[in-house]
Amino acid sequence: MRTKALLSLCIIPFLLFCSFPMTALGADEKEENDWNDEMIYFIMVDRFFNGNYENDYEVDTDDPKAYHGGDIEGIIQKLDYIKSLGYTAIWMTPIMNNEPKGYHGYWIEDFMEVEEHFGTMEDAKRLVEEAHKRDMKVLFDFVVNHTGYQHAWLDDPNKEDWFHEEKRMMGESQSVLENAWLAGLPDLNTENPEVKQYLFDAAEFWIKETGVDGFRLDTVKHVPKDFWKDFNDHVKSIDPDFFLLGEVWHDSPREIAAYEETGIDSFVDYPLFNAINKSFQKAGNSLNGPMSVWKANEQLYEEPGMLSSFVDNHDNVRFTRKAIENKQNPITRWKLALTYQFTMPEIPITYYGTEVPLDGGEDPDNRRMMNFKAADEELKQRIEQLTAMRKEFPALTKGDYEELYNEGGLAAYKRTYEDQTLVVVLNNDVETRTIELENLPPDKQLRGMLTDDIAREVDEGTYKIAMEREQSEVYLIEENTGLNWSFLLFVGGIFAAFVIGVIILSRKSSKN
Repeated sequence: MRTKALLSLCIIPFLLFCSFPMTALGADEKEENDWNDEMIYFIMVDRFFNGNYENDYEVDTDDPKAYHGGDIEGIIQKLDYIKSLGYTAIWMTPIMNNEPKGYHGYWIEDFMEVEEHFGTMEDAKRLVEEAHKRDMKVLFDFVVNHTGYQHAWLDDPNKEDWFHEEKRMMGESQSVLENAWLAGLPDLNTENPEVKQYLFDAAEFWIKETGVDGFRLDTVKHVPKDFWKDFNDHVKSIDPDFFLLGEVWHDSPREIAAYEETGIDSFVDYPLFNAINKSFQKAGNSLNGPMSVWKANEQLYEEPGMLSSFVDNHDNVRFTRKAIENKQNPITRWKLALTYQFTMPEIPITYYGTEVPLDGGEDPDNRRMMNFKAADEELKQRIEQLTAMRKEFPALTKGDYEELYNEGGLAAYKRTYEDQTLVVVLNNDVETRTIELENLPPDKQLRGMLTDDIAREVDEGTYKIAMEREQSEVYLIEENTGLNWSFLLFVGGIFAAFVIGVIILSRKSSKN
């Protein structure tokens, strides 16, 4: 009995410690939601989850270029899982009817029909409805640049002028980019009024039939800007809040920014993707790249915060593979990269399987089947922490950005919105680093929200932070509470339990 009592006494301090509330407070009331607030989970439909085995036609999981069985029903069944990670929106690869072997969705055969491997139109409608019930938004991938290789229109004499003349994609001139056949795919002549109207009708069809919230627009740079201006006007006339996310695959921020005039709301930030991958795939690398890309974005875009960041996607080698090739711990690398991505001023996109984290080389190896049983708890927890912070603190979604320090793999920046300020510190170095951050609000404290670290003022407006190698922290600037009472109570409780235990054991020994 005395042993049980001693165990109970030892447990009490832990319960006391856990009972203290987390006092990080965000804005009292968030502004009306917009896409700055969203966090997007990107799904390759065929490779996510098989929810309906009845549509498993020609499935061969041993062939990386064949269908593997993922479908719309599978996504519906996993909406709660995605929401539990903290994501507020999903983007899916095209669900339109594809020609054989078009598991990825980009070889379209019918622009107004659901691919039978993925389900039915009713499934598509239900997916949007179920997502909306969970306050989640849905983006469909929408292709206007090309059709599948064997499209019936190619043999239709009445549609001979629906395609540009066949020629290889050689060079980077605008004429070549917009008229040549990308990867040999028949290039639609979007200057043709009939083609243009057909694509407008297809867009309207999906919006009205399903209630989808937006499109991710494929291969934007391969279609004239005039088309995109008219396309934007058309979809916004149907739904003024309809969201367009464009893919302009280019290494230059200036080249991508030139498409902002089309009215497209957001663009996937390829220059930032390149910089993040170069910096974070290995410890010791400088963080100058990502920080420089953001500085360029601030100068080039009217709304740089509406860009969309990503670390992984379906067209590039997985970030996990790059870490492994550099003999790095992928979990450590991912935690740093994601902390940067979710705390800088862009809409974060996460490729499915990041939470595992899935490995993969060049296409199609980077499109492996999702393994829900393999999710890494440490990495999953970091994602949940970051998504929760973006929901709680508008400084991360709407706030100003200011670089505080950037040298030798150690960087710090602050995000400020109204009276709320967060400070992010990233140590990508191979050793512990100490930094003094100046010109911050005086008489405050910096409280870490990832590791519960506390940094206090060492001089007026100056705070000293020690950061271990390959670690990061997001600090909230708050009122100075003085001593860390929760920690002291925890330690005191442990000591008290120890003393009580010694007394009990001593009395027991004296009686014997």
